[in-house]
Amino acid sequence: MAYDCDVLVIGAGIVGLSTAYAITRAAPGTRVVVLEKEPGPARHQTGRNSGVIHSGIYYPPGSLKARFALQGSAEMVKFCLDHAIPHEVTGKLIIATDRAELPRLHSLIQRGREHGIPVRELGPAQIAQYEPEVSGLAAIHVGTTGITDFGAVARCLATLSTEAGAHIVYGSEVTAIGRRAGRVAVRVSSSGGGMGAGRIAGGVARTPVNTGRGAGRASADTGRVAGEVSRAPADTERVPGEAGCAPTDAERAFGDAPHTPADALRASFDRASSAPASSDTVFRARVLINCAGLHCDRIARLAGDAPGMRIVPFRGEYHTLAPARASLVRGLVYPVPDPAFPFLGVHLTRGIDGSVHIGPNAVPALAREGYDWRTVRPADLAGTLAYPGSWHIARRHWRYGAGELHRSLSRRAFTEAVRRLLPTIREEDIRPSPAGVRAQAVLPDGTLADDFLITETPSIVHVLNAPSPAATASLPIGREIAGRALGMLEGRLAEGGVASG
Repeated sequence: MAYDCDVLVIGAGIVGLSTAYAITRAAPGTRVVVLEKEPGPARHQTGRNSGVIHSGIYYPPGSLKARFALQGSAEMVKFCLDHAIPHEVTGKLIIATDRAELPRLHSLIQRGREHGIPVRELGPAQIAQYEPEVSGLAAIHVGTTGITDFGAVARCLATLSTEAGAHIVYGSEVTAIGRRAGRVAVRVSSSGGGMGAGRIAGGVARTPVNTGRGAGRASADTGRVAGEVSRAPADTERVPGEAGCAPTDAERAFGDAPHTPADALRASFDRASSAPASSDTVFRARVLINCAGLHCDRIARLAGDAPGMRIVPFRGEYHTLAPARASLVRGLVYPVPDPAFPFLGVHLTRGIDGSVHIGPNAVPALAREGYDWRTVRPADLAGTLAYPGSWHIARRHWRYGAGELHRSLSRRAFTEAVRRLLPTIREEDIRPSPAGVRAQAVLPDGTLADDFLITETPSIVHVLNAPSPAATASLPIGREIAGRALGMLEGRLAEGGVASG
């Protein structure tokens, strides 16, 4: 049979785009297609996070989070430098405001030293040297933390991937997946959007993969570690190339009129003419990669796989300091995480644009893309309520959750929570800011799968949990996923699979 591509990636967030980028670098000539239901990249978790390049200090040695964050933070800084993406290595403070937090702070110091992260212990007077308006009994300064615009990083990865021959098909939502030995077929429908349904950013025709190349494979570590939630405002309406990477000629050419994805791809790959556009299109590939984020469990089930988890969406709500009061915070200020609770807690983040974001709280979202209380999708809500893991979480953390709901509905309560770190803040100093939704994988017993979770089934790689610090770690995560997919692809070709069209 003829194949539209060798590797098909679902999801043009930073993880999916990093994976496409890694494949084009590890095995030039591999035909890669990325499907995205939105009209552009990075519209959800990637474009709505805090912009923090995490150091990796929170994560236990041996976890995938620790391994990839430690490696990824340095790589991300270099990537931003190489491609003129605004960034800064600022360091951050982790503040203990209560004596009960001091043992946990000391444990973080030890963990930082185990990881080789530059950590400095601070008393109250030294805290004031970094952050004069911040109050605390003790703190640590973590030197390798930084900030950037991960939406700009994702757009740059999209441009680099298309320049290397990959194709990104926007406005195309996956509706069905079929499988046979050594091949996968994915049906998409045009989901509309401002850039036009089914539009493609792509490069030039490529030959089949060279089976002598490919990244190494590694087994997934599905252990759980203490995680954090970081979802903050971001401008998701910018176009590729705004920061560092310019749009390709192919992106400009395809931006003028809609195309039917498979027909346009075949015109490029096979140099054949396009057929009339259709609202439904089928893509065929040897290997499928599921990087669908908030919808990754649904994609797994469409493929006939049992993911063993469910995405339960949590909205992270943020506020921004009024411009006249932004000088209250110089950099990044975090609380000491409490392992008894599933989320990190309210923190203060001066972003790359100079504004100061405060948050997040963490409340159940009423839709997978529910960025406010007004957004309700009955099917999403029914799925969450019918899942046993959701009720286990509610029973285990109801008191914590009630406090989060109170802070969501009361600006006064939210301000009181912030005063633990920033005593001089007033209710009138804060402004509502766009929220983010965390795609949290929850096991049937209510356990939050806090480490990265990557699984394999025949011809498919599923990324089932990629919370923070996935943006920081996106470059090594992309190589990990690419290595697994290329290993599958080489296996298909070694078995004497049908030649590509």
